[in-house]
Amino acid sequence: MTLKLLALSSLALLANAHMAAFHKAMYCFNGTAQGQVNYNNDDPVSPLWMLTQSDYWFHHFNQCDEFPPAPGDFLELPAGGSFTVEIAANRGVTSLSFNGQFATEWGDGKNHPDGYSITNLAGAPLSDSDCIGSPNMHTQNQSMAAGTAFAISYQSDISQVTMDNLAVFTVRYNTPWKRVTSYDVPKDMPACPEDGCTCAWVWIPNGCGEPNIYMQGFKCMVTNATSTTPIATPKPPVWCQEDQSECTQGAKQILIWNQAEGNNIKVNGTDQSGHSKSPAYNSNCGFQDGAQNDIFGTSSSAATVAAALASPSSVVSSSSSIVSSPSPVVASPSPYVAPPSSVAPPSSAVASPSPSVTPHSSAVRSALPSVTPHSSAVRSASPSFAPPLSVGSPSPPASSLSPPASSYLPPASSPASPPASPPASSPIVSSSAAAASCKTATSTVLITSTVQPPVVATTPTPSDRTASQSANNLVATTVSSASSATGTCRKRMVHKPVRRRFLFK
Repeated sequence: MTLKLLALSSLALLANAHMAAFHKAMYCFNGTAQGQVNYNNDDPVSPLWMLTQSDYWFHHFNQCDEFPPAPGDFLELPAGGSFTVEIAANRGVTSLSFNGQFATEWGDGKNHPDGYSITNLAGAPLSDSDCIGSPNMHTQNQSMAAGTAFAISYQSDISQVTMDNLAVFTVRYNTPWKRVTSYDVPKDMPACPEDGCTCAWVWIPNGCGEPNIYMQGFKCMVTNATSTTPIATPKPPVWCQEDQSECTQGAKQILIWNQAEGNNIKVNGTDQSGHSKSPAYNSNCGFQDGAQNDIFGTSSSAATVAAALASPSSVVSSSSSIVSSPSPVVASPSPYVAPPSSVAPPSSAVASPSPSVTPHSSAVRSALPSVTPHSSAVRSASPSFAPPLSVGSPSPPASSLSPPASSYLPPASSPASPPASPPASSPIVSSSAAAASCKTATSTVLITSTVQPPVVATTPTPSDRTASQSANNLVATTVSSASSATGTCRKRMVHKPVRRRFLFK
């Protein structure tokens, strides 16, 4: 009875809390105190603002990523189906604590009217930024809720997850809203490794306070998988509200914004509604509602690229064409396509690491668009419903995880790489001789690929060709001709590097 009274007396204070997705397969499900189970756990709900990458990555700043779920607990992702989590301000108001006796339709354990909004509060408080204050969903109504998403990496070890192998696979528009929330899974999701995949729940609110982000980890497992097509290497999203043709196509990274380092999107000015632009998991940044079915590679285009690069004397079609190959089939323990690289994987260093910035410092805030920050009351963590309960045996030992910093630098390549020399058995024919002996046809094929095609074992690759293949795009030019009375023209393929440019706005 005492436990129930303590919990009930705390419900009124949840307006100050933020939101997280709760499930038994989440990291720090029981909190972040070794050997204790906190049934009122709100450790994952803290927002992430102006932190270093090592701190915001999977909520490391409070060691949430060091407390994995129990062995065998997975967030199951049925291919072509859907899965459900509970978005709430505290584990105590979900079905995962106190037998669900404090859970309601909403993430604060309270009851709110249909059409809940700042004009229909039914006695609920407004936040300091004149938005819904309980639960603190950073919105004025459901239609303005920015959208949340899940991303997946086919790495079982959370310390091996990077921006290059963590791709958004499902989005739910107009969330967070009510507690029980479902997400759709693409039907072509390949199976995870035996030890499972690593997933992340992510959210960027649209105003209504400090422009922060949210990220928390899960152990997840794809079920009912029938496809083996890998997920392509994700690319940074861009703001594209005004022109959807400018949106990043295919697999996309999660959004990192307003952090001390590692940001992969920049926005300025106002959106079409007249408010300050705020990146989000919705159409403003090219994310469709539901399963992201465009995140996969194709094996047929991969074979085309591999064949073209493996045979320098092969004849390319005389008609100019574009071959799209986002993800060749590569022998790998993970169904992710490796990032393009000529010699070695991209550096793990961030392109322009910023110095560590103290969160909420006035110096940093002055450099950002004008926003309405949270009040000190909103920033404070919500109190527990009851004291944490000790258990007989301690939780699994926390492993020291230092997530690798993501790289946004393109792979190193030599802009002055010479064209690959033809094989010794095929000497170069002078242009005058070629003109005299036969007619020549030149074709250009632009081959776009997110990876370096596999090198055929029986065909040694010269170092100069290896360097030229490091760019994301390759231009193959082949000279070919039919036989003439004076002889047969030699055939030559030249690979020219096209320098890759990453532009972050």
